[in-house]
Amino acid sequence: MCSVVAVTDAPMTPSSTARPFVRLRATGPFWYGKWYRAAKPVIRSLGRAWVVIDSDGAWKPRRGRPRDDALTESQAGQRMLAMMREHDEQQILLERDADARRRDGITFRELAAEYLQWVQEVKDVKPSTLSGYRYLLTEPGTRHLRGDGKADGFVMASLGDKSVASISTRDVENVLCKVAAPRQKRVLDAAGKETTVTSRVAPRTVNQHRQLMCAIFNYAMRPSTYGLASNPAKFADRRREPDRGPLAFYTPEQIEALARAMAAGAHRDTHSPEVSEEERAARALDDARDGELVRVAAYTGLRRGELIALRWRDINFAAHKLTVRRAISAGVEATSTKSRRAREVPLPDQAAGALDRLSTRSDFGGPDEYVFANRLGRRLDATALRRRFERTRDAAGLPPLRFHDLRHTYGSLLVAGGVDLQSVKAAMGHSRITTTERYLHARPATEQAARFTRAFDVATAAAVRDVV
Repeated sequence: MCSVVAVTDAPMTPSSTARPFVRLRATGPFWYGKWYRAAKPVIRSLGRAWVVIDSDGAWKPRRGRPRDDALTESQAGQRMLAMMREHDEQQILLERDADARRRDGITFRELAAEYLQWVQEVKDVKPSTLSGYRYLLTEPGTRHLRGDGKADGFVMASLGDKSVASISTRDVENVLCKVAAPRQKRVLDAAGKETTVTSRVAPRTVNQHRQLMCAIFNYAMRPSTYGLASNPAKFADRRREPDRGPLAFYTPEQIEALARAMAAGAHRDTHSPEVSEEERAARALDDARDGELVRVAAYTGLRRGELIALRWRDINFAAHKLTVRRAISAGVEATSTKSRRAREVPLPDQAAGALDRLSTRSDFGGPDEYVFANRLGRRLDATALRRRFERTRDAAGLPPLRFHDLRHTYGSLLVAGGVDLQSVKAAMGHSRITTTERYLHARPATEQAARFTRAFDVATAAAVRDVV
């Protein structure tokens, strides 16, 4: 399916090893360019390919004028040549800059900025991951996006102006101690009076700071960057994180109670001013959509970002499955999931029924429309959805679980129902079976006890025969 197609009507490069080729992606064939610099391969996406597969299974040019910004073979070759020149110019500048920094010494602030650019452009981390890194590396005093708070910026306050070569393990330890130190915070109590409370940082948060600093210093140790002799964060102490307890999850009855409460608009303020009949009808449709969303979340195990990005063409009612191809990460629609690969999820009747009811609405039912669209046809806001979920959950008197616990509910109910771990792992998109094993706690102890009893019966019977 991914045969290589060389460009023959445009000069590629003096080297015969550099040429564009076609790869089949979920959205169709794409041109890629591959060349070598310093004996290392460089691969870049060039754009959508204007090709089709012939009877022999090989790619060939499509007829007609290219549409949707697709590229012909000649155009792909020209774009690759331009990318090669631009890449060479950038690498020359980076090499010169790196040599100067080796001589003069680079500060941690400069190194951190370069690392963030590297993980974004080369490692292609998810937007949510990049946002988390930037938050931990925020300058002290930076205002939060929401509220009146300001960032402590412990990492940059302590290490930002230091040269990377001069930072010691003790410096890193001092940063971690500042992060872990209790903080005094002024809040309003139930009576509305201002009071001071002491807040403590979770060990996991401290370890996240350590892990990020360790990754930045590892980047500086690369021969292609600054050849740092050692990583001072490597020997800094990790904080002991509490053992994970059994995952909490909802029962099917609680799922349905939550879905009914969402559909009834339990999250809405009953004291809000009267609204028009048209607005009341629009809100009822929004609430019904949220109720079905809860059912789909609990009966398919999709993450919140995957649910919001789901489109109608991803659902195959006839085959009883849906395909997860994309997700929302930090407000950005990524063209891949957390595991970076599409996965097919079985569609049980409970989820299929919810989706079928949604499909009967009069608008936004096209293949490329969002399944859970708002009244304007746009995707839902993840934060607003979480808040509606939490208010509804509390109004319905249900256990205070998170929205993500609907995914844990899915895995737990499947394992409790006797579904094998490999099937659960594939449906949930886990990369390791050890992640799926967290749901073993949901398997009834009576089932295991019965198996143990049968095993002991066999062993006991054998022992009796040996004695006789």
